[in-house]
Amino acid sequence: MEKHNSVMVSTIDKGDLVLITGVSGFIASHTANQFLEAGYRVRGTVRSLEKADWLYKLFDEKYGKGKFEASVVPDMMAEDAFNEAVKGVAGICHMASVMSFSDKPDEVIPIVVKGALNALTAATKEPGMKSFVYTSSSTAALMPQPDKDIKVTTDTWNDDVVHQANASPDPWSVYGASKTEAERAIWKAVKETNPPFQVACILPNANMGPILKPGAEHESSTASWVVKLYEGDESVLDTIPPQWFVNVQDTGRLHLIGLIDPECNGQRVFAFAAPFTFNDVLAILRKFRPQKSFPEDKEGLGKDLSQIPKEPAELLLKKHYGKGFADLEETIKANIATLD
Repeated sequence: MEKHNSVMVSTIDKGDLVLITGVSGFIASHTANQFLEAGYRVRGTVRSLEKADWLYKLFDEKYGKGKFEASVVPDMMAEDAFNEAVKGVAGICHMASVMSFSDKPDEVIPIVVKGALNALTAATKEPGMKSFVYTSSSTAALMPQPDKDIKVTTDTWNDDVVHQANASPDPWSVYGASKTEAERAIWKAVKETNPPFQVACILPNANMGPILKPGAEHESSTASWVVKLYEGDESVLDTIPPQWFVNVQDTGRLHLIGLIDPECNGQRVFAFAAPFTFNDVLAILRKFRPQKSFPEDKEGLGKDLSQIPKEPAELLLKKHYGKGFADLEETIKANIATLD
């Protein structure tokens, strides 16, 4: 996609080194790809070097050797977890999180909060640091509630999910609480310490779209929902409620924009493209694979009626890339591109 040079001032320069934590993940690998494509260098953290093997292969072939490098951070709870990884970097996208979907709050929430604060603290120790982005989540603002009118603003916090995670935890409430508490901790620390660099948070809803890692169709976060449905697994129809989606490439682009555009300083950027149901997904699957049999539509799914402040994110995409959010059809087509 052609980039538009409408930003006269950028917090970091082309060729600068950017740190992306948890870089082997579905969203983080796309974010790294966007930075490399735009002319930045990327250092990505992984828990072990083996997790970066496929990234070296992909990025060395695509952008040439030396543009991507990996740094091992085995435990983001350690006080000095990111101190080595931040050396010489101009910006950080802290994307590493706990994706175990454990229903035990103590195994998730403290680690996510501490990891985020450790990344922010490490950023303050690097004299060349100019910008910091935290990957929050839609769940820091709301959980999907079909057929319910919910108005979300940039000041909306998901206190309900934090209460649920403490009172009667399940995997989704624990995950949502971890993201809510970590993002809130970031903004609290920023207010208290007034760091000398830009800070923004990106809140994406369900990420779908192309899967960069070969053979990872079943381990690619929310993109695996589409894969399951493609393969005839109807469980997502019963367990995943209607909600908003976003193309993972747009989420990666918004992380880049959040890091380089001064307009994003102090902002919560909502990466929400449009609401969808899995019946919508099934219609698209039938269109692109007419020879294949898919599950029947499910009745009574309802619709996501929430009102989301997505317009600033849409305008940022248009400002930098000349195009707003990718639609569901384009996204699903890319999501199944590697499937027979």
